[in-house]
Amino acid sequence: MSETLDAAGLGEDLGLESPSGLSERVLNQDEIDSLLGFDLGDDEGTERSGIRAIINSALVSYERLPMLEIVFDRLVRLMTTSLRNFTSDNVEVSLDNISSIRFGDYLNSIPLPAILAVFRAEELDNYGLLTVDSNLIYSIVDVLLGGRRGTAALRIEGRPYTTIERVLVQRMIEVVLADAQAAFEPLTPVHFNLDRLETNPRFAAIARPANAAILVKLRVDMEDRGGRIELLLPYATLEPIRKMLLQQFMGEKFGRDNIWESHLATELWTTQLEVRAVLDEHQVPLSEVLELKVGDTIMLNATPDTPVSLRCGTVPLTQGRMGRRGQHIAVQVDKPVTEAVARKLAGGG
Repeated sequence: MSETLDAAGLGEDLGLESPSGLSERVLNQDEIDSLLGFDLGDDEGTERSGIRAIINSALVSYERLPMLEIVFDRLVRLMTTSLRNFTSDNVEVSLDNISSIRFGDYLNSIPLPAILAVFRAEELDNYGLLTVDSNLIYSIVDVLLGGRRGTAALRIEGRPYTTIERVLVQRMIEVVLADAQAAFEPLTPVHFNLDRLETNPRFAAIARPANAAILVKLRVDMEDRGGRIELLLPYATLEPIRKMLLQQFMGEKFGRDNIWESHLATELWTTQLEVRAVLDEHQVPLSEVLELKVGDTIMLNATPDTPVSLRCGTVPLTQGRMGRRGQHIAVQVDKPVTEAVARKLAGGG
């Protein structure tokens, strides 16, 4: 579909005939662009509208999981400290952005060469992906092996990474995964264990191409050197802790109000209930009930020692024995009200 449409040509299709035969107002070019969601001056950061908004609505926005921002802000602070200790250099880690992306689109957008680390979140029973770009790989190798400052990292195109480079990058990835584990710790305990390192994105597939995922882009600067780390977590991985990630702040109770809870409990204790003492129950056919007349006697199978059932509506509460106290008929309770009965009366099932 072209991004610019001819207003006159499309206007003939959008012009409507009124009952009187007169043509309705024809949409101009700006209105057509707004309807289709196209804007010649827009970029990726602008909000979509029209048909393009409907097409892109299948992706879930990360803003529905606000606790993720707190977790990744904590990750940035932890990584800054741990990478400084790891490299013995002045390291600055910054969070570029958090976005939603389809897993297949992300694999196709990875700039090669790069090292992709597949890790497993044990408690969440799923996988995640951590990508280290070539600039950071060569910078880490240069720093750890004592390269001189002020010289750009030498990048050789067309050759695979050596064993030394892979081992050094793996050590850095293990440091980052330990920091990610510590960042999630206040929210939920989770262990990120490195599964394997890949250089081909096709071998790092951990989800279906159409599945949505959270993409976190981190920038690592070591004075005149540095690069990017990208952390990708599929929504399927985060699903077990989705309720925790929906919190606006740590420990939120999703609408629970302690003041109203105590007020409701106080009102429940003062609620009036109608309790009935059932001496006996006798089932008879409907035909016999219809033939009852004034003066007829119904024989019950109860004796003076038969337990009396105390009920609230249809819920049995306890049992007692019939007796007399003064001028009143009384029931002496023999058994306590069970907790299950109390939950049933409170509506808990």
